[in-house]
Amino acid sequence: MNTGLLHPLKIGASPPLPLGVVVDPDRAAAGPLAAFLDRHHLATAVCATLKETREVLTRAESMGADQPPVGVVFIDSGLAPTPDPVVDLLRAHPWIAVVVIAAYGNVQAAVSLLRAGAVDYLVRPFVDAELTATIDRALQHSAVRSENAGLRNRLSLRSRARRLIGHDPRMHTVYELVDAVAAGRSTVLMTGESGTGKSLIAREIHDRSPRRSGPFVELSCGSIPETLLESELFGHVKGAFTGAHADKVGRFLAADKGTIFLDEINSSSPGMQLKLLRVLQERRFEPVGSSTTIEVDVRVLLATNQPLEPLVQSGAFRQDLYYRINVVGIDVPPLRERAADIPVLARAFLAQQSAELGRPFVGFTDDALRALTAYPFPGNVRELQNVVERAVVVCRGSTLSESDLPAHIARPVSPRPAADAAGWAPQRLELALRAHERDVLEKTLRANNWSRQKTAADLGINRTTLYKKMRTLGLNTPDRLAG
Repeated sequence: MNTGLLHPLKIGASPPLPLGVVVDPDRAAAGPLAAFLDRHHLATAVCATLKETREVLTRAESMGADQPPVGVVFIDSGLAPTPDPVVDLLRAHPWIAVVVIAAYGNVQAAVSLLRAGAVDYLVRPFVDAELTATIDRALQHSAVRSENAGLRNRLSLRSRARRLIGHDPRMHTVYELVDAVAAGRSTVLMTGESGTGKSLIAREIHDRSPRRSGPFVELSCGSIPETLLESELFGHVKGAFTGAHADKVGRFLAADKGTIFLDEINSSSPGMQLKLLRVLQERRFEPVGSSTTIEVDVRVLLATNQPLEPLVQSGAFRQDLYYRINVVGIDVPPLRERAADIPVLARAFLAQQSAELGRPFVGFTDDALRALTAYPFPGNVRELQNVVERAVVVCRGSTLSESDLPAHIARPVSPRPAADAAGWAPQRLELALRAHERDVLEKTLRANNWSRQKTAADLGINRTTLYKKMRTLGLNTPDRLAG
């Protein structure tokens, strides 16, 4: 990249120099303005294109701490014939102040650009006093925006204690990976059972990244019918298929300059996997029914609720896509494998409910915490959150007791008598856990008269996950209740 720096960007200086960027394809025309900014003690850069400008601004952001620098960008009107370039630049870097420079005045263009967010519209030749006043006003404007962005960043960092909770060593590994990958652009693949908090981790990565001011778009591939998934991801044009009465913006375009999180990627079809591979490689796609190619600047985070390696070996998941998305892997452990975190999470959910309902709660009784810790939580953290919310609703005092918990947690089924040593045979832990999971699912289904909606609510999982588990474990609705 040739940014034509008049001197190195000293964003890391103390105090940091404000940034001044001149965007003009004519270097000779840009020179005098750049020299003027340099004399006024700005860290000055000259860019020929808006792409170079975005690279300079991104570099400046990365050299800061939790608050972006202060800066003004002077754009030649030839590069901003419409307000769109100004809007795009401010959306990606909301801390900057934009000044548009024109060779001759155009009232209509000036009004539209100012409405789009530019702080001033200057016509050559400049008067020094006028230019100095514009720079001062633009830097004051940028300083306010930078301070607001820094405040949002610090609040976002403080919110981490509310979102990612746990003292288990495996969760500390997750926290360290989040810290390591947040600032980059690498694709991240999270693996873990449903309800373990993968979407919270994705949101944490976004909020700690330079894209935090951009959109965060989330989509569960398993919740969208196969026939509609392509339209949801890439959008469609009017008339592309029956029911397409108007153009629709897809999730990838909605996430431009931000982050998209695709959950349950394991459920996508081979055809959809091929389309995703192209988007991940080229960051471009065509809406359904359109031949127009759209380019996006988006970071992709993905999650799967089952290991992808066996799916790759069986041919159900493309090997090239697997290697493309598995750049950085984060393994999220199930709650049953970190039972010591259950009391910590339960207290955090209780505090959240207390704040939302305006009811003060002291905490849990020892019996309630013992019951919660002993329960395997097949629905993981999401199930625990639902259990606490239910307990708060039925609790009549200020301390949640064992009687406020659901019956299958407060009074678990007595374990079967130990098998005779002679009749016992070793078995894999996976099979033993699956048998216990089947037992819990079947008892909950029977308690709810095989209502899958009520069962999913009690277990703290969605119905799609429940259907999959029932099929996997061979649990079928009785014929008298079928349909």
